[in-house]
Order: sequence, then structure tokens, then C-alpha cells
Amino acid sequence: MQKPNLTKAKKRTNEQSMIIDCFNREIEKIGQNKTYFIKTYGCQMNEHDTEKMQAILENLGFSEAKIMEEANLILLNTCSIRENANNKVFGMVGRLKKIKEANPNVILGLCGCMAQEEVVVEKILNTYPWLDLVFGTHNFSDLPKLLKTQMLNKEMLVEVYSKEGEIYEGLPVKRKYQHKAWVNIMYGCDKFCTYCIVPYTRGKQRSRLKKDILNEVNDLKNKGVLEITLLGQNVNAYGKDLKDDYAFIDLLTDIAKTNIPRIRFMTSHPWDFDENMIDVFKKYSNLTPHIHLPIQSGSDRILKLMGRNYTKEAYINLYQKLKTIPNMHISTDIIVGFPGESDLDFQETLAVVEKCQFDYAFTFIFSKRTGTPAAKMRDDVLFKTKQERLQTLNRAIEKYCLKSNQKFLNQIIPVLIDDVSEKDKQVLTGYSNTMKRVNLKGDKKLIGQIVPVKITEVKTWSLFGEVVERN
Repeated sequence: MQKPNLTKAKKRTNEQSMIIDCFNREIEKIGQNKTYFIKTYGCQMNEHDTEKMQAILENLGFSEAKIMEEANLILLNTCSIRENANNKVFGMVGRLKKIKEANPNVILGLCGCMAQEEVVVEKILNTYPWLDLVFGTHNFSDLPKLLKTQMLNKEMLVEVYSKEGEIYEGLPVKRKYQHKAWVNIMYGCDKFCTYCIVPYTRGKQRSRLKKDILNEVNDLKNKGVLEITLLGQNVNAYGKDLKDDYAFIDLLTDIAKTNIPRIRFMTSHPWDFDENMIDVFKKYSNLTPHIHLPIQSGSDRILKLMGRNYTKEAYINLYQKLKTIPNMHISTDIIVGFPGESDLDFQETLAVVEKCQFDYAFTFIFSKRTGTPAAKMRDDVLFKTKQERLQTLNRAIEKYCLKSNQKFLNQIIPVLIDDVSEKDKQVLTGYSNTMKRVNLKGDKKLIGQIVPVKITEVKTWSLFGEVVERN
């Protein structure tokens, strides 16, 4: 049994990250005539990890089950960014007990970021004995070996490593879409914002080599992919751990030169944002005019307590420079109720929202993460007060999101059609290059294409339109 250790997970050295070649790994068909089901929680990084695990499992002979209750293997790929995410997962783990009782041979596993937390693993060991397998973010590539061991021993297997981490190249991927794809450019984070558990669960910052990223992007382009999203906990820090001068701005330029139609990236930390990237955006039209730039708070005092290493003024200056890029849309993250946040601090956050008028934002109440510095701070803000601040903030965000969307009314914009809407099977749904969700009625043959859409209706969180016939 290998349990996580947050003290070890915080350790950082100057050693170069090891690159592990996973190409052409020979694996036994231990999943022959068996099915799997993976439920994913959290960010795009988790979604992409699931794509890799799906491909690994199918190489083992497993096939995907459409219904969780009918699977021979169930994995929960988890997120630990907020307490609410943990609670949802534990609720699901409780539901899995009935599945285990009905089918004692089913293998139940929990993986991902939650598995990297000491308190989570201890709770599993003490409360959820029906789980069979627990592994973390550093060793999902070992899934074949872990499954084989569990199948042979028939005992709970906990295998979680708290370390800086490696880079795995050559893992198979089962892409959710044929027309767009996620591409990891780096893993981990070294920022250690005081509220954030990610540097502990994902390890140190580790940049993939330029050649490996460009090979993947070119391969995707050759397969007809129209949009890629470059992933990293802090993409702007790409390359700072490598022994050369090749930085994110260089990588972005090289990827833009591939002429793949749409290029996105997330997430950006204002601390590392190179303002020279503005010129790159203006030069290459395939860099989509949308940047996610979390501010977290509009109070310099709170930003310092958060360990964000920029000021409100610096953020606003960067924001205004980015808005000189034609049609640029900027989204953000904001936390309310951080320990010690006063009414004045919150009003400063509202003032920034009023000034920047973000195109949309993800807003949260502060969530204490065991092991982080903020978890030890005196949290003297009443929960009722936090809820009221969140509601006030959301009203402001909704106002400016609607205002941003209204600019598109009667405009014709390019939309990449993703799929049929989950809410209405007669409606297609996709995204503009500015990351606006667009719903429309049209032929399913349009899925996977970039089509001109005239916007006929505007709502707070989405647009509705109709396809414009191309000459």
C-alpha cells in the first residue's frame, strides 16, 4: 500500500523531469469480454486524463459500457479543487456500495486528484471498504498493472505517489471528438497559491518538449481536427523548467504556423503573462480571441494573502492591453469569502468587475483545502455573508455577460458545431471563436464543421442562431 503524503508532494528540486516513453507497450488482454465506465469530475485536464485511460482500457480488451450499473469496472476520475467536488464524489462512492452488493465481482476504483489527498485516502480506508482500487495523478499509465494486481489479489489496492512527477509520452488517447482535441503542453504547478491544492495533487511544473507537442498537433491537423486547446495548470509558465530559452510565446507562434484553424489555451496566470503575446495574437488569426485570465480577487490585501503575486492595478493594465486585440473576449475566476475578506475587500472586487466588465466569469465561495496555507488562516467570514456576496457578484457578472452577448445580435459569426444539445435533441450546439455557446437548428451533418451562423436570440449564458447558406 502506497498512501499520499502532502509534505512530500510539496517538495521541489531543480532536477529535470524524466520523460517516460510509453510507445508500443505490450499489455495483456485482461479486459477481454469486460466493460468499463468512467465518471469524470473537474477540469479539462481531468477530461483529457480520462481520454487516455479509456484508450488504455480498450487496448486491454475492455469495451465502454453505456450504463454504469452494467460495467465490470467503474472508475471515478476525481477533482479536489473545492470541497463541494469532494462531497459529490463521496456521494457517488456511497451509491457504488449497492452496485457492489448486486455484483461482488465488479471492480470499483477512485483515481485522480482526490486520491492524492491524505485525508481522502484515510477516509476511504476507514469508511468505504467496498472500493477495490485507489490511484493518483502520477500513475494512471500503470493502470494495466494495477488492474492485474487487483484481479489476482482481490483486495483493496492503494497506490498513490506523492512526488514531483514525470512526463509520459506515447500514451494512447480516445478522443471525445474528431474535430477538436486537448493537447497537454505541461503538467503540474509551482505557484502554490495559498488556497490551492493543485500543486500538491499534480506535482511540479513539467513542460513537454517542443518536438513532442508539435508532432501531436501536426498529427491532429492531418486527421482533420479543426480546433486544439493547449492545456496546463499555468500555460504561461511553459518552458521555464527546461534548459533553453524556448517559452510559451515561442510555442504558440510555432503552433499558429501549422495553420490549424483554431487554437485555444488555458489556463493563464497573470503573473507570467508575456505582453509580447499580444503581437502574436494580432499576427495569427487562428489564435482564437478568448483568454481565460483568473483575477480571484480585486483587493490587493486579499491577493497578497492568496499568494497571487500581482496587484489589482497590474491585472487591470494587462486586461486593458489584451483588449486591444480585435474582438478579444476575456473570462475570469473570482473567489469570495477568502479568510479575512472584509466588506471593503469585496467592494474592491465588485469595482474591478464594473471596470473590466468580463465577458463571463466562474465564481466561487472560498473552499478550505486541508494541507494548504489558507486552511490554517482564521476564517472569520460568516457563511451567510459569503453567500450574499456570491449572489451580489453573480448579479454583476450576469449583467455584463448579457451585455457581451448582446453585441452579437444579428451578427454572422463562425461556429464550430460540436454535437446535439443534451437538453433538446432537435438542436445543435457549438462554440464561437470567442468561446460563446451557440445553439441552432440544423442538419446533424454539420457536426464537426465550422459554419456561419446568424445570431437571432441572445440569452445571458448562450446565443441562438440559424445557419447562413454559403455561396
